[in-house]
Amino acid sequence: MNSDWTTQVLEKFAYKRSLASLREEQLFSVFQQPLSADEQFALQFLYAYMPLNDLADYNGELFLSHVRASLAIRNKVPWGSTVSDHLFYHFVLPYRVNNENIEDIRSLLFNELFERVRGLSMEDAILETNYWCHEKATYIGNDQRTVSPLTIIRTTLGRCGEQSTLAVAALRSIGIPARQCYTPRWAHCDSNHAWVEAWADGRWHFLGACEPEARLDQGWFSAPAQRAMLVNTRVPSNYAGPEEITLQHPWYTEINLLDNYAVNKTITIKVLNQAGSPSSAKVHFQLYNYAEFSTIVTKTTDQAGQVTLTTGLGSLYIHAVGEEGWGSILIHTGDANEFTMVMSKEEVRGGISDIDMIPPPSVDSKLTSAATEQEKQKNSERIQEGSQIRAAYEATFVSLEQSSQLADQLSLNGDRVWNVLQKARGNSHEIYAFLQNQSPLYGEWPLLLLESLHEKDLTDTFQISLDDHLLGSLPLIGSQDTDLDKSFTSKYLLCPRIHYEMIAPYKHRFQEHYSEAEKELYRGQPEAMYERLAGEFDIIEGMNHYNGSATPLGSFELQKGDRLCFHILLIATARSIGIPARLEPTDLRPQYFMLSHWTDFCSEGTSAPALGFVHFIKDIAGDVEEAAYFNNFTIARFTKGMYHTQMLPFGKKDVFDAPIELVCGQYRLITGIRLPNGTVKVRLAYFDISPSATTKLTLSFCSKDMEIPILASLSADAMDKELFYLQISMKAAVQPRGAVIAWIEPDREPSKHLLRELRELAPAFEAWNGQVILTAGEDKLTASFSLEQDAALPRNASFHLDQSYTGLNLFQPLIVPKRMEQFPILFVLDNVGRIRYMSEGYKLGTGKEALDAIHAIANSLQEKD
Repeated sequence: MNSDWTTQVLEKFAYKRSLASLREEQLFSVFQQPLSADEQFALQFLYAYMPLNDLADYNGELFLSHVRASLAIRNKVPWGSTVSDHLFYHFVLPYRVNNENIEDIRSLLFNELFERVRGLSMEDAILETNYWCHEKATYIGNDQRTVSPLTIIRTTLGRCGEQSTLAVAALRSIGIPARQCYTPRWAHCDSNHAWVEAWADGRWHFLGACEPEARLDQGWFSAPAQRAMLVNTRVPSNYAGPEEITLQHPWYTEINLLDNYAVNKTITIKVLNQAGSPSSAKVHFQLYNYAEFSTIVTKTTDQAGQVTLTTGLGSLYIHAVGEEGWGSILIHTGDANEFTMVMSKEEVRGGISDIDMIPPPSVDSKLTSAATEQEKQKNSERIQEGSQIRAAYEATFVSLEQSSQLADQLSLNGDRVWNVLQKARGNSHEIYAFLQNQSPLYGEWPLLLLESLHEKDLTDTFQISLDDHLLGSLPLIGSQDTDLDKSFTSKYLLCPRIHYEMIAPYKHRFQEHYSEAEKELYRGQPEAMYERLAGEFDIIEGMNHYNGSATPLGSFELQKGDRLCFHILLIATARSIGIPARLEPTDLRPQYFMLSHWTDFCSEGTSAPALGFVHFIKDIAGDVEEAAYFNNFTIARFTKGMYHTQMLPFGKKDVFDAPIELVCGQYRLITGIRLPNGTVKVRLAYFDISPSATTKLTLSFCSKDMEIPILASLSADAMDKELFYLQISMKAAVQPRGAVIAWIEPDREPSKHLLRELRELAPAFEAWNGQVILTAGEDKLTASFSLEQDAALPRNASFHLDQSYTGLNLFQPLIVPKRMEQFPILFVLDNVGRIRYMSEGYKLGTGKEALDAIHAIANSLQEKD
């Protein structure tokens, strides 16, 4: 490594050490131990780029152990000498992948994996590591907090960000450079995806974490990745590599990997002021996703007022903000190479506009050479074996019978006890022990504490934390207003969960810190507590990868953090001394409950923001679309030149029932309808919220203009066949309402999304009452598959085996000349066997699109009648 880079590392290390002076002993006493030159510099490198929340929450012994293990592994693995220092420091040594809790796992993972990869090439070692990851975990959707690799191993379930965190940690533990790759948001459907790139013998390869393929550079996500507008990764340093830099932050670098996946081009955005001169601004490149404009990357203009970005061939909403104003434009990257926008300080007052957000087109897959049939068969056998290993471990979780016995023993409701133990999965024995130890003494309160947590908290919260919050809260609960019911008290006083930080014990520590007189004062005057904490705490933005990540105790000890960390500390302190408190759900303002209402924490000389209301009205004249928050509409408040989405509950549908309280100001309503090709018809409406007033606003959508063409028709012979063990013909199956037929791969993420959507839309599918036929080839079934017992699926859904794919082979020649291999594959048929809709591969929203096709078919039949 060059001397300039080394000097930069040492300067940043010294600065971080000065910032963390209040935790000098916990963090830096390890430098007093005998250290080799490599150990010392590696430690300094980690500290130099460490986010502030890690300086708050962890101790030096953990980082020293990690460094020593990483250096020792580099000398043990056969490819260690082929990994350059540049790759080692940036893609092997880092202990953090995402926003997971950090644990001392490098040696543990190495001991698990080394014997399995000994003697293999680097590429084969990567494949073998992913088989190990598959044995440990499979996909489930959950909240945004990323659990640690040990937790995903403990629970066997995780979203893609957690699966890829596990896979990156595992690969780094055997000395293979690895990085987590993200498309921050898809352009053609909602959500995003994360996967892994691993370096072997001179080049980077991609793989789906915990979803093994027979070869590298293959995976179900490769086709949607070709429609991405950005694929990036974050490197914890001032990284200088061959990739395009999308963000050169003082404490980390984000690089663009899109060229590995999609057809792309480099565009230039030129920002001018009202006089036509270059303007300094931050330029936000945004995609429509989850009914909001979500920023995928932010870049700062140069002296010429320009920024460049390598991106896909689709639409982007560009929003710029600077001292000379703000501005927004919609661009279609295929139209030009350079786009100009002019800044303004004029306020947006009222008005409605419609735009189309068009994703990059679908393209043929550019996979590397396909695996041989023998390789595919071997891969299938390994996947089956991995699922059996995982299922055997899951059988050790607390059972329903054990849960029922515990509930009877403790005189607790059996369904409620099973609900928390079932969610705890591999941590269920820990939760079982907590209830067993504490419920005989405190009755229902231990169970109420568990029920106040997020579902994921049950998988990685241990008795030491639960005991602290239970025993630290119960003496305070008795002193509360008797009008506060148990549900309210457990949610805003007993509960340790504030936002998405890791749960740790803190109540006793905070209680001991303040005198009885101080606590009594603060309970009567919460603002006095706020003033004290604000005076002691330094708010530093931009030094955490993810805001609000530190634990309250870590923030308390460091006395530094971002504003959200401070607010989390404030709420935790309030609850610890008996003040019910929360982060206001729509915009995360810190609040306390007093005199029967919520009040904002405010510093001396300031006042709480004025409030008003918006009352949504159905658009009876327009397209009838069921409104659901973060599904097809959001509202955003305009502050400091940017629109900030208000955090109403995800999926909230009762939006017409009563006015919604909002802070006064300017707002933007976004509604969107996504078409089957991925294009979104977006409507923007601007409105104001005035103090104590109610703004009535029609919640309207663009016209869907959805055509349901006849894609193909099954032959008379095909209609007469009995398929999938239905014991009826296809002709009978589609009578009288048509049918939905889907081929799934139950253990893979794309099919799990479809099954989730079918569960969520079960009432609508049941109201239609046509047949929903789910089927899979025998090679796609694993030990973790139990669809037959899924009571949440529509009652008119059934699962059948498609042996030798005889059913799929009927449809295959009707749609495309190439074989359909990207699951799920879904068809909507009308009542005479004509294919009116089809979808192949990963795409969120397929369930809704199938319902739209069903309703359109029904309407056309009614019109004919």
